[in-house]
Amino acid sequence: MRLARFAVAGSEPRYAVVEGPDDDAVLAVIEGDPLYRPVQPTGERVPLADARLLAPVIPRSKIVGVGRNYAEHAAESGSDVPDEPLLFLKPNTSVVGPGESVVLPAASQRVEHEAELAVVIGRLCKQVPRERVADVVLGYTCANDVTARDLQRRDGQWARAKGFDTFCPLGPWISTELDPSDQQVECRVDGQVRQRARTGEMVHDVASLVSFVSSVFTLLPGDVILTGTPAGVGPLHAGATVEVEISGLGTLVHTVTSPTPPGR
Repeated sequence: MRLARFAVAGSEPRYAVVEGPDDDAVLAVIEGDPLYRPVQPTGERVPLADARLLAPVIPRSKIVGVGRNYAEHAAESGSDVPDEPLLFLKPNTSVVGPGESVVLPAASQRVEHEAELAVVIGRLCKQVPRERVADVVLGYTCANDVTARDLQRRDGQWARAKGFDTFCPLGPWISTELDPSDQQVECRVDGQVRQRARTGEMVHDVASLVSFVSSVFTLLPGDVILTGTPAGVGPLHAGATVEVEISGLGTLVHTVTSPTPPGR
């Protein structure tokens, strides 16, 4: 099942099940928020072409990132692979959806893309053993863990570099049935492939990550875990179009813009 959050002109955001092929999909509208109630169709159907997809989830609590979870990316950044997952937080104000823009901050001269598989938590949980991880995961979506690389190196910690508004595009929807063990992750910038790897290359797999993160933080419905990025990260420029595609899931497309000058 694919769960989308969407809006049409003049309406508040709603949720739907995405039915049919991507090029002719229909949104079967459901009651309420699927994080908090069983999926129940209302009977209303909206052509995907007539709707605007939004970020499929806006975390009420937190986005937990995982650093250096692909060995080749750790090597390209000149770092060792950590023995345990390396965690950081992004604020929920960094989330944007499909078709929206990452805004390049004036404070940074080097903003980079990081294509990632994102895990969406579906229930309150703590200290989750590996064998029960599937019970607490609602599903998966595509993410771009946008990073101001120069600020990351300058600050010595990652909060500012990864926390700017718009620095966490998510979408296009949540897949509840994806097998995360060996999917291809690809990032294209203006049609040029920058990153391509498989989730099977992760140092710590999804079950290990969710179990580890839940040993540190209580996880709430709608929390998002970013599972790390493959090698090939690179700079973003104003006017660029970025595509993050994960096999079996879909493609997240967003743009990149310059900051609005003060006073406008």
